Amino acid sequence: MAEHAETLLPLGLRLRDRRVVVVGGGRVALRRVGALLQARAAVTVVSPEVVAALEDLALRGQVEWHPRFYADGDLEGAWLAMACTADPEVNAAVLREAEARRIFCLRVDDARDASAWMPATGRSGPATVSVHGDRNPRRAAALRDAAVAAVEAALRDDPGAPARTPLRDDTPGRVILVGGGPGDPELLTLKGFQALATADVVVVDRLAPLAVLDGLREGVEVVDVSKIPRGRNTSQEEINAVLVDRARRGLTVVRLKGGDSFVFGRGMEEVLACAEAGVATEVVPGVTSAIAAPELAGIPVTHRGLSQGFTVISGHAAPGDARSTVDWDALARGGTTLVVLMGVETLPAIAAALVAAGRDADTPLACVMDGGLPTQAVLPSTLGAVAKGGPPDGLRPPAVTVIGPVAGFAAG
Repeated sequence: MAEHAETLLPLGLRLRDRRVVVVGGGRVALRRVGALLQARAAVTVVSPEVVAALEDLALRGQVEWHPRFYADGDLEGAWLAMACTADPEVNAAVLREAEARRIFCLRVDDARDASAWMPATGRSGPATVSVHGDRNPRRAAALRDAAVAAVEAALRDDPGAPARTPLRDDTPGRVILVGGGPGDPELLTLKGFQALATADVVVVDRLAPLAVLDGLREGVEVVDVSKIPRGRNTSQEEINAVLVDRARRGLTVVRLKGGDSFVFGRGMEEVLACAEAGVATEVVPGVTSAIAAPELAGIPVTHRGLSQGFTVISGHAAPGDARSTVDWDALARGGTTLVVLMGVETLPAIAAALVAAGRDADTPLACVMDGGLPTQAVLPSTLGAVAKGGPPDGLRPPAVTVIGPVAGFAAG
């Protein structure tokens, strides 16, 4: 007698500020954590080791990380649990505790006994589409794509628009550089989403919109090449090697970055490395955080009567550093809005150099942290205050700093 698909009760869980425990710290856990943070859950990760992007989230206070093995009692107070380790015995133990505590639990390696299943999920504007395929991820993903296409057509008020099918082909291996925007997955371009739909491998940075990883097809390899300030670091040579290696295997590789690949993203280095290796590349522009983060904080980088231009600067090397090629004196006299990326640690030195070169100490300054994320925060100050007293309290990377009269618009 044929086995019938189990009847499920589909629910939309409201997880804001509710504790969710993820046991495991690998690529699968990273995909799930990205989705949980988008739902604004209070995420706890239990794992002796985690991939670099998860470590960075812990350092930034976005998740709570217990760097140890799972122990009975770790699920206390949780509303939801996810067993995401590569050890079946550990996953089974997590499921047993969840059952005893009456907590719904997903198990990534064997969903048969789990009390909850993760659907294939897609988003289009205000709509979220979730599809269960009776534990058949390929079927669920195909149905999800068809449903998202129908939703997109309805949202465009064009019911006759053709359904979008997965963009797969038999072309040789290639690399697609996708600028992911400042962190909000809805600020990823449509072409960027379409590129991810074709991916066999996704090589991802810590500042990319991690929530989109949860919408990838089953079986897509996720390679975390995050660079944590003063912490774990994947060299550019290693990243180039990964891109070339996977593409030479005939795979479609999406290099997913934060912001735009060519704005301090070292994207051209990757294009040149691929070209030298004979690997075809495509570049999908992204929304750069240099403009998006200020805009999301209510700051226009130009404004009639205040600023007729803006200059985007890397703050990685402070004024006076032998590595710096920036003419800070000229910038101080230029009169344009200054947008500083990667300048949290060097901000006091930058402010002091600008004031010393003649920029008014009362010039407004605003730091936008986590631009585009639920945790976005704006810290206003002035050049003189930072030059004398250091950066605003609580400032940490990633942050974009705007210097100039337009910073006075900051929505603090």
